[in-house]
Amino acid sequence: MHTQSPAAPAPVLGPKLIRAEVLVVFSVSLGASALVALVRLIGALTAPRELKGQRAVLVGSMAPDRPWLDLALQLVQIAISVAPVGLVAYLLVRSGESLRTIGADLRKPGGDLARGAALAAAIGGSGLAFYLAVWAAGVNLTVVPGQLPEVWWQVPVLLLAAAQNGVLEEVLVAGYLLHRLGQAGWSPWKAVVVSSLLRGAYHLYQGFGGFVGNVVMGLVFGRLYQRWGRAMPLVVAHTLIDAVAFVGYAFLHGRVSWLP
Repeated sequence: MHTQSPAAPAPVLGPKLIRAEVLVVFSVSLGASALVALVRLIGALTAPRELKGQRAVLVGSMAPDRPWLDLALQLVQIAISVAPVGLVAYLLVRSGESLRTIGADLRKPGGDLARGAALAAAIGGSGLAFYLAVWAAGVNLTVVPGQLPEVWWQVPVLLLAAAQNGVLEEVLVAGYLLHRLGQAGWSPWKAVVVSSLLRGAYHLYQGFGGFVGNVVMGLVFGRLYQRWGRAMPLVVAHTLIDAVAFVGYAFLHGRVSWLP
């Protein structure tokens, strides 16, 4: 007769195991993106043209003149990019927790939407003004939020890309990272500073303005996560900010004089 083995207890995460887990998660996600962004910045700084004369395209065509192939590649890229969230969800479950632990769930839709919309309104406008200032100063590349063909799926893909950015970055860099660093005994401010510097690092490809602006955004978002205990309002805010930037650029570029 076979007896059923008792369920294994959830693993106890000590500081060493937490450091190893965090290193693995970010080596296959936004940490790797930070290294690529640093190399791209070095390439931009050593190029013959000044920074503001170079472009950083956030969502660009992957198959020009082949719209259906382009659409397929866009959707595949979005799915691949958001996959680390699944890894984080798995690791949280392995430690006896879940995405609900970091507030990446749908328990409070009304409050999350209200907080996220208010935060997006506050950050979005000031972020645009800051970008225009640093671009004029010549310390940032010309950021092109969207450069897709004008076909029926242009706006839906831009909105999906915005949602992907919001989910990936806020679940990993705000929720998961701050949660794990807190479990490892880090002080709240030390954890927020590290999280913010990482957020700025993977935006280095945009230039020094992209780095500084996202560090500041990370400080604000990080402290709000620690206060609210929920990543979902940050996901909403980030998604709204990027959605307005992506879709707004698609409709305004070339039609207004103030947008590079």
